[in-house]
Amino acid sequence: MGKPETAQTEEQKLKALWKAYQKDGDAEARRKLILHFSYLVKYVAGRIMIYMPPYLEMDDLVSYGTIGLIDAVEGFNPDQGVKFSTYAISRIKGAIYDALRAMDWVPRSVREKMKNISQTMNILQQELQRAPSDEELAAAMGISVEKLTEMLAQVTVPQILSLDNVFQGEEGSDRGPMEVPGPKEDNPLAIVQKRDMKEVLAKAIERLPEQEKMVTVLYYYEGLTLREIGEVLDLSAARISQLHTKGILRLRGMLSRDKQNLI
Repeated sequence: MGKPETAQTEEQKLKALWKAYQKDGDAEARRKLILHFSYLVKYVAGRIMIYMPPYLEMDDLVSYGTIGLIDAVEGFNPDQGVKFSTYAISRIKGAIYDALRAMDWVPRSVREKMKNISQTMNILQQELQRAPSDEELAAAMGISVEKLTEMLAQVTVPQILSLDNVFQGEEGSDRGPMEVPGPKEDNPLAIVQKRDMKEVLAKAIERLPEQEKMVTVLYYYEGLTLREIGEVLDLSAARISQLHTKGILRLRGMLSRDKQNLI
């Protein structure tokens, strides 16, 4: 009986803090809310960190993400029926991606490689009516399979490969199709469009090759790290990373044809 009472007490404390902050503007309540939910920043930053170059540190991402958490606390409305963690994670990711984009650390050559791979995948998918193999993709691009593997490793960066941005342009918003509409997004049309995008995305994921589909589902829906997915599928972390990259590039190609139907 002790555990339920503790959990209920914790929930009551949070409700009291939200009420104190939103009704009275209590600065101490705001501070406590930010501190309580700081674990979300570490969670998001940790998942993004696996793609970062060596010169970026975890503390940098946590610092960027904290700005998003503060924004989430200040903009959240508990009465909307959306879980704060769902709302906050999208804001945290957005803040981190915004900071990385502002640094402009992704070379133009990397973006061009990503675009080339994605477009070739899309063309082959339509011609073959199935997912092309690595050999077929490499041949169509006029490169070796080894070179293709090298290119895939180079384009594994979150701000251009994140599933959250798969419906967006490379310079688009970080609000993606898997995110629940936030409290301030009360436009009925916008909400319907987001729901439609989620449905199209789910159908596109079903069309991925089996291993790419498994990696996508386990990473984005189940919250596993690439290392954990490697243990589940008995594959190396490097191979899982490659499957993740190919899956996202393939989704970008598939969804580019469907995007206009949702606008």
